[in-house]
Amino acid sequence: MTTKHDRAGNVLDVNCPSRLVLDRIAEKWTGLVVLVLGDGTLRFGELRERVGGVAPKVLTQTLRGLERDGLLTRTVYAEVPPRVEYTLTDLGRSLREPLAVVQAWAENNVSKVMAARERHGG
Repeated sequence: MTTKHDRAGNVLDVNCPSRLVLDRIAEKWTGLVVLVLGDGTLRFGELRERVGGVAPKVLTQTLRGLERDGLLTRTVYAEVPPRVEYTLTDLGRSLREPLAVVQAWAENNVSKVMAARERHGG
């Protein structure tokens, strides 16, 4: 049985919901969170430290969005204090490879981009 969600998307179509998916992965912190969680399950503080530079409120919002979109799971353990862990789902892990390509491109081309910015005046 197929559903309306079983079809391929087209991000160039203004009415296509695949744009929502592109928006999710294009958010500033999403890629970094997915890359960091690719190394395994982490608690909030560990995740925040490894991502670096993200405010707790913004990281919380990012994690909630990733959970809502099925890219990660949030597990709460009944301990005092409560322990919360974040883990990529299979869908989230499938995003690691394309993000790793973007990461490699950014790291390989940072000097060219920074030189272009300098030539442009900052």
